[in-house]
Amino acid sequence: MMAVSIITFGLFFMQGAGKTYNVADLKSNATIDVTDDKYYGANHTEDPIQYEMTIPTSGPHNPHDIKFGFYTDFPGYNYLVHNLEHGDIIIYYRENASEDLKEHLKYLAKFREAGAGILAVPNKDIPEGSEVVVTAWTKTMKLDQFDDAKVGTFINKYINQGPEKIPASVRQGGGTM
Repeated sequence: MMAVSIITFGLFFMQGAGKTYNVADLKSNATIDVTDDKYYGANHTEDPIQYEMTIPTSGPHNPHDIKFGFYTDFPGYNYLVHNLEHGDIIIYYRENASEDLKEHLKYLAKFREAGAGILAVPNKDIPEGSEVVVTAWTKTMKLDQFDDAKVGTFINKYINQGPEKIPASVRQGGGTM
């Protein structure tokens, strides 16, 4: 009986352990409206940074980026812009987003492509009338309402397209912080 309990317990925790989250599996057949943002450079600095864009997609940034995943606190644009430089996708959501949306963003934040990943981050700078803002290096897509196919299309088109690509074998799970 003890052996059956151990096996059942082990199977419970191993479910999904080997699951891969490939961006090609996301819905990606939607027409999307993406802004080509101005390029503001890509210098590394630990000095305070004033960004010209409200939600920046390029510019000077901290030499450290952060790990892929779902965040409940805003880590700062100085780190997030570095993630974009590495080809990551950042999905900004409102702090008061529904639990359903947050759960779905946690799921999306598991997807990877080569050395790039996805971060879901709360953001007070999301413009009025938008539910989420999705960004890549010099690209922005604002959505009045979250749309799985549009977000999947954006991810498929722009993930791992930053100017500084890091191999997956080196950048496992994202950044240094």
